[in-house]
Amino acid sequence: MTHKVLVATGGGDCPGLNAVIRGIVKRASIEKEDWKIYGCIESFNGILKDKVELVELTDEMVSGLHVKGGTIIKTTNRGGPFHFPVKQPDGSWVMEDRSLLMKQRLQDMGFEAVINIGGDGSQGISLDLMNIGINVVGVPKTIDNDLSSTDFTFGFQTAVQIATEAFDKLVTTAESHNRVFIMEVMGRDAGWIALHTALAGGAEVCIIPEIPYDARNIVKKIETRYKNGMGFCNIVIAEGAKKADGKVTGNAPEAVGDRHIKLGGVGEVLRRELLDLGIEHDVRVTVLGHLQRGGTPVAYDRILATEFGVKAFELVKEHKYGNLVVYRHPDISHVPLEEALKSPHLVQPDKDFLVHAAKSIGICFGDE
Repeated sequence: MTHKVLVATGGGDCPGLNAVIRGIVKRASIEKEDWKIYGCIESFNGILKDKVELVELTDEMVSGLHVKGGTIIKTTNRGGPFHFPVKQPDGSWVMEDRSLLMKQRLQDMGFEAVINIGGDGSQGISLDLMNIGINVVGVPKTIDNDLSSTDFTFGFQTAVQIATEAFDKLVTTAESHNRVFIMEVMGRDAGWIALHTALAGGAEVCIIPEIPYDARNIVKKIETRYKNGMGFCNIVIAEGAKKADGKVTGNAPEAVGDRHIKLGGVGEVLRRELLDLGIEHDVRVTVLGHLQRGGTPVAYDRILATEFGVKAFELVKEHKYGNLVVYRHPDISHVPLEEALKSPHLVQPDKDFLVHAAKSIGICFGDE
């Protein structure tokens, strides 16, 4: 008997996606029964389009794939089964619910289950698909590390490593030129990347979404770093950072089917605030952007992603649908999707020792 499983990668790309795919395919290949793994091109768009785009993922195809960044089956954060963009004759766009069409196509093609690799948005789709009768297993993916059901998500450690290496380089140029450098990193609602980078890189200031900042406090910190005009200061700021008014910096999405505010520019906003408050030092901004998502995953993420892929296949084999694969040290386990999505994993300023450690070595968060 032949078993067929569909794999999709949704949301932003992330180091380790290919390692998950490889883990699924390699694990399936050792089964005595015949298992065929297919990739759905561009998340679920591959099965939702009028012309279906699927690719069979063979053992040969995934050989050596764990070291490659991105995803060989592509990804997207636009559209989806419940909000699929369809262009009208007049050029306008409407969103269609194609979830039942997807269910029918899966049945017609003989797919027993879907493995959906993605973050909170993608796993929300996983839960909705389960609710209409599609067998789904989720795999957590996000560089933001903001899923509360798992100790870590793959891709996070690589993003932190990339950010830290960039920060190290900015420290030397800041010192050479007596400058203030602001480095903007990713982190929509969770400040984990910024917090880890600040500790690893030795930042003087760390601004995260969970702690609203007052630029006047940052000015005070900066001035402690200068004497007679000589000195330097390095700041890490998450893209979702906000002042006391709670507003984030970003723009409305322009792409059809994209419902996410495009964050970015908070580093420049902070620079202008500092200058308006009288900072006379040379203040520069560096935005890492998608550099944090690209490239070869570090060893930690390759291992974790491979474990997730193996576990995801085994959940499918055991018919344990409606679950998300998770890492809860020291085990690779699973939790129901409903539990996984109850609350995000955010920095808790009054509870997380990382914040205590950062403040204890003099890092300013802009709140005091």
